[in-house]
Amino acid sequence: MSDVQWHKTACNLCYVNCGIEVAIENGRMGKIRGDRSNPKSQGYLCNKAARIPYYAHHRDRLTSPLRRRADGGFDAISWETAIAEIAGRMREIHAAHGGQSFALYGGGGQGNHAGGAYITSLLRALGSRNTFNALAQEKTGDFWVNGRMFGSQHCHTAEDVHHCDLLFVLGCNPWIAHGFPNARDHLNRIRKDSARKLIVVDPRRTETAELADLHLAVRPGADAFLLGALLAILVRRGAIDRAFIDQRTTGFEAVRDALLGIPAEAWAKAADVPMADLERSVDMIAAAKAMVVRVELGIQQGVNSTLNSYLEKLLILLTGSFGRPGTNQLHSWLVPLWGNSPGKVYVPTGDEIIGGLLPPNSFAKAVLSDHPERLRAVFVDSSNPANTVADTSEAERALRALELLVVVDVAMTETARLAHYVLPASSQYEKTEFTLFSFEFPTNYFHVRPALLPPLPGTLPEPEIYTRLARALGLLPGDNVLAPLKEAAARSRNDFDKAFRAFLMENPTAQPIAALVLYNTLGPTLPNGNAAAAVLWPAAQSCAKRMPGSLRRALDAPADVPDRQLADRLFDALLTSPQGTAFSVHSYEEMWSLIETPDGKVQLAVPELLEWLGRLDVGQVDPNPDFPFVLAAGQRRMFNANQIFRDPAWRRSDPDGALLINPEDLAQLDAADGAWLAVQSERGRIVVRGQADESMRRGQLALPHGFGQAYPTSDGTRLTSGPRINLLTAGGNRDPIAGTPYHKNVPVRLERATAEEAAAAEQTSRRIREGAAAA
Repeated sequence: MSDVQWHKTACNLCYVNCGIEVAIENGRMGKIRGDRSNPKSQGYLCNKAARIPYYAHHRDRLTSPLRRRADGGFDAISWETAIAEIAGRMREIHAAHGGQSFALYGGGGQGNHAGGAYITSLLRALGSRNTFNALAQEKTGDFWVNGRMFGSQHCHTAEDVHHCDLLFVLGCNPWIAHGFPNARDHLNRIRKDSARKLIVVDPRRTETAELADLHLAVRPGADAFLLGALLAILVRRGAIDRAFIDQRTTGFEAVRDALLGIPAEAWAKAADVPMADLERSVDMIAAAKAMVVRVELGIQQGVNSTLNSYLEKLLILLTGSFGRPGTNQLHSWLVPLWGNSPGKVYVPTGDEIIGGLLPPNSFAKAVLSDHPERLRAVFVDSSNPANTVADTSEAERALRALELLVVVDVAMTETARLAHYVLPASSQYEKTEFTLFSFEFPTNYFHVRPALLPPLPGTLPEPEIYTRLARALGLLPGDNVLAPLKEAAARSRNDFDKAFRAFLMENPTAQPIAALVLYNTLGPTLPNGNAAAAVLWPAAQSCAKRMPGSLRRALDAPADVPDRQLADRLFDALLTSPQGTAFSVHSYEEMWSLIETPDGKVQLAVPELLEWLGRLDVGQVDPNPDFPFVLAAGQRRMFNANQIFRDPAWRRSDPDGALLINPEDLAQLDAADGAWLAVQSERGRIVVRGQADESMRRGQLALPHGFGQAYPTSDGTRLTSGPRINLLTAGGNRDPIAGTPYHKNVPVRLERATAEEAAAAEQTSRRIREGAAAA
């Protein structure tokens, strides 16, 4: 009889990271259930989390380091050989071109950030801070706006959906995508409470829009016009909070003048939203006691994305929907997930570095440029840019052009197939993990998750991989140098603190590699095999210094406990709380201490964005006659997720990643529901299955993200499941400030697939479905 043991951990599929319990039976993950003891998610479980075992156990897992041959195939090699050869190549490139020729792409997926600190440490020791990742493909326009308005790009807004009486949903579909804890529960509570209201702005009649009191079906790409018109009406009608504005902000006059100059009626027409609906929105906002605004990629990857983020913040702030229960707030950090880099520029491409990150839309240029500091060596960690970067063809050309490409991942991804070396990582449930997605207020949480399973034979956790590379490169001191630190760590935390500080004073060149020093000295002394969490020790100390009052409340610690002991208590709680632990509890008045402007007030006027607002032209929304459809590339659905899910069998529906299209548009093509269609953009052509969907606007199309992966069948043949959507996207279709792609507005045209294309697509689809059914 098998022995089933339940273990607490967290979901790795979106940034909410809900607490879950996993049944381990015969060394494998089995059933999944929500963890009722988790202080954040309290037992909530979505349909996707129940399928996590498909991530952990599949036939595309890597079990040996691989070296690419000249013919494009791969040979399995030992870890010793892989580390020695990679280190040798790194030394050659560094000697010839310096540290700026190196970069990181990734550094942690949705559920794993523990390894990111260690590869970052390694590259900084080489003299590189070049980092591309998914955040810079989605959120850096928002970070830029936050930096200008709140004083630091670290500042980030949270949403108190739980206590609002008006939820304003902008460019997202939380019924499907979630995005805040217990999303469906709270949407249902709002729907059932006559005193609470819901406004949804989305071109499509989404599942969330079906619940709304008012759905503003904005024209794709016209979000800035809708928001501008709405703000103009709010100001004209005086439906703003002047007391809040006068007390908490500066620069209102410039913003007011800009908004009063907006021709609201013309902009409403450009957005294809009746003025009466905008007036009704203002009525609802004015009547609300507490409005919260929830946004996502619909505006952050839409046309005018950085401007959209600014207008969203103005909607929050001009109505005083900030810093009190049921509104938006800033939140604390244990460790910031991104940096603060105002005004810094990456010279080879001319892009502004935002949050310490470079835009993936410029990755190919950073490699293929003739600039002397162009990229020559790249580590790809838990990412798949061959599938996820705009313009797949150009991204693949850049990846092939690198002098050294090393991929660290659990599976043989599309990027891995282009690498010089592939290093097999243990999965997120075979090692200590945590994420830095701590977005809650007033109570904020952090969850360190010990391994549930032993590492798959042949794999290593990322901190160990980067330790071995650092030693081979001579960057990490030897055991004789680290021995006193290990001895101090074995004695006491206090002794280690003194020894570590002394070590860094005596070895200043070791500071960039400090994370790896912690992993190899303090790490082995930590409980539950949590060596990778050693980097959180200085974070706990910093937290105790920055916000001792809120930490004291989170830990329920008496007032006479010194700050140093607070740090130790927090670190111990992080290491031993299987369901996660609170690290800060703020009062609403204390939230204002998180603003980093010199005067502690929000800076409403951002001249560059007010100028951008002033030059908006309603002609911008006119369709391109050569590409009359607008494709939302990367829609979230019931059974799609990020690139870590590779086995097609995990999907209960939509196995082909169908193209959603309005039935009338499909009829004009003389195509039946389920027919194979060809989607053509300026960059490429793909064949997809069409699916009639009455929720779609005329002229609007949608394809899901998380498809386009080649997965081996039982006979070893690799078949690509669903659309590789970035074969359609263009690197230049991007925000002018942040460089984020306009993925929600890809101009395309449609036609029926040729007979040959349809037959090939149908055969591939059938074989994948048969394989999934057998699995």
